[in-house]
Amino acid sequence: MIRLANVSHDYGGRALLNGIDLHIAPGAFHFLTGPSGAGKSTLLKLCYGELRPSAGEIELFGQPLRGLSRDALADMRRRVGVIHQDCQFLDHLTLAENVALPFVATGRPVPEADLRELLSWVGLAGQAESLPPTLSGGERQRAALARAVILSPEVVLADEPTGNVDPEMSQRLLSLLVELNRMGTAVMIATHDLPMIRSAKSMVSARVLRIADRTLQTAGAEL
Repeated sequence: MIRLANVSHDYGGRALLNGIDLHIAPGAFHFLTGPSGAGKSTLLKLCYGELRPSAGEIELFGQPLRGLSRDALADMRRRVGVIHQDCQFLDHLTLAENVALPFVATGRPVPEADLRELLSWVGLAGQAESLPPTLSGGERQRAALARAVILSPEVVLADEPTGNVDPEMSQRLLSLLVELNRMGTAVMIATHDLPMIRSAKSMVSARVLRIADRTLQTAGAEL
C-alpha cells in the first residue's frame, strides 16, 4: 500500500535519510526505532506525503507520489490515519467533536452511532463531552487514536504514541493498535518504547526496523 524505493531526504542542508527502501503491505505491523533526531518522524511524513523525497520514488496505494495533484493526494491521505506526536486538539470543542473533525473537514455528515461506538472502543464514552484541557495524557492519546481511525483507514502511522504515558497506559494503547491490526489495518509505530516492543512480540507478528547511519535496517534480536 505504501512503498518507498531508494528514498533520500535532506534537512537543513544535510542528508537525514539515505537510500530508504520500505514496503507497508496490507495487514502488516511494523515498529520503527532509532535515536532522537534520526529521522523517524520524517520517515512517517514521507509515508503519507506530508514531505517529498530529495531522491527516490514513493508510491501511495499504487500511485506515484510525484504525479499526484493536491486533490488526489488529499484523497490518498484519507486512507491513512496518523497519530501525531504532539497530539493537538481544538480546546473549545468537546472530545467527541474533536474526534469527528475528519468527517467535518471532508464535508460529510458525522455518523453519530459509529462515533459513540468508537469512543467506547477506546474507553472514552464517559468523556465524550469533556474539553481537551481536562483530559489526562492517556485520554488524549486514546482520543488521538480514535480520531486517526474514524474514517476507517487502511494504514495507521503512529508517532511516539506512548511517549507521554505510564507503562500501564502504554500497554492499553498497544492492545488497541494490535486489535486494529487484527481487523486488517496495517500499522507502523515510531517509538523509543522498547518494553512495549518486547511485549508486542507475544501479541502480534511485528517487524522491527531501526534508523541508523541515515539508513533503514532490520533491528537485531537484542530487542
